[in-house]
Amino acid sequence: MADSKRDTRVRAPGAGVVASLVFVIALAVLVWVGVADRGKAMAVLARETHELTVPTVAIVRPSRGAAEEGLVLPGTTQAYMDAPIYARTSGYLKRRYVEMGSRVKANQLLAELDAPELEQQIQQARADLATADANAKLAQLTADRYRELAKTDSVSQQDADNAVGTLDARRTTVESARFNVKRLEDLQSYTRIYAPFAGVITARNTDVGALIDPGSSGGATRELFHISATDRLRLFVNLPEVYAQAATPGLTASLTLAEFPGRKFPATLVRTSGTIDVASRTLLVEFDVPNRGGTLLAGAYAEVHLKVPASAAVFRLPADTLMFRADGLKIAVVGDGEKIVMTTVVVGRDFGTEVEVLSGVAGNDRIVVNPADSLAAGQAVRVLAAAKATGEGAKR
Repeated sequence: MADSKRDTRVRAPGAGVVASLVFVIALAVLVWVGVADRGKAMAVLARETHELTVPTVAIVRPSRGAAEEGLVLPGTTQAYMDAPIYARTSGYLKRRYVEMGSRVKANQLLAELDAPELEQQIQQARADLATADANAKLAQLTADRYRELAKTDSVSQQDADNAVGTLDARRTTVESARFNVKRLEDLQSYTRIYAPFAGVITARNTDVGALIDPGSSGGATRELFHISATDRLRLFVNLPEVYAQAATPGLTASLTLAEFPGRKFPATLVRTSGTIDVASRTLLVEFDVPNRGGTLLAGAYAEVHLKVPASAAVFRLPADTLMFRADGLKIAVVGDGEKIVMTTVVVGRDFGTEVEVLSGVAGNDRIVVNPADSLAAGQAVRVLAAAKATGEGAKR
């Protein structure tokens, strides 16, 4: 019995060592498991952080318009012919036969002037003509006599030549007096003022009794009437450069005006300026608008609706793909390796939700919709698969 007690005392220290070893191993296992779990968590966090740094973007493909483009451009109607009417001679307005708004025919009498001083000048010129004619006749008789006398040497040849020279001078004086009478008679005819062409009187700036000065005497000229031909109207439109090649004479269009809701008026392109305006990048074109009934008024604002063949190089994009940067208008294109490429574009017409892009876009480009301001060239992105067909442009 004493031996058993002694054995117990001997084995007791060995059991404690085992227990300690087991505790240490368990603690080490727990620490290893904790470190492993934390490493996994850190790896997951690093992966999630990396994924969050790569922005997710939606893309859209550029679309083409229809085979024919419907353009609506602003314009202002103008009279086909328009002219101010002035007097060519001085006098008092004796009668006027038209008022503002009067429709007149070509060569219709508009007004008459009273010019008594001109009448007196004509009478004096006619008297001078008669005097010159009488002197010429006398010179003719004298020259004839001297020619006959010179044949018999009754007078010297010098005297005969002087008589002939005097006759030539008298004849020249007659012609001068005759032309002076004709000039004054022409001036007298200008006291009757006629319409240069058929049209409507758009302004009357004088009345009976007013003194009319044509300006030849240094006085101020004053427009008597203003006339416009409105049976046919002109309409000038600035056509965008991209459609310049389609602007050929004979192209038809229609006009709409706010004062005629629901009505369209025909127009025909008749000529172009033949050059592009550098400032606006447009081509000036002229349309003829029939207006036989006078329905349309000159000077009215009109919208010109015309169809022109669409350019194969023109695309459309949603307006929210554009990025306004300091160095110009750009779009973000997803390129190779899913990295952003910044492209400068030139836009044409604005359709509200869409814009026309004239250059800088290819048909297979993947363009970012609503790009963030922080998006930069070379930045990696992730494309949403569900967003590849978004946008009005892709639907078309």
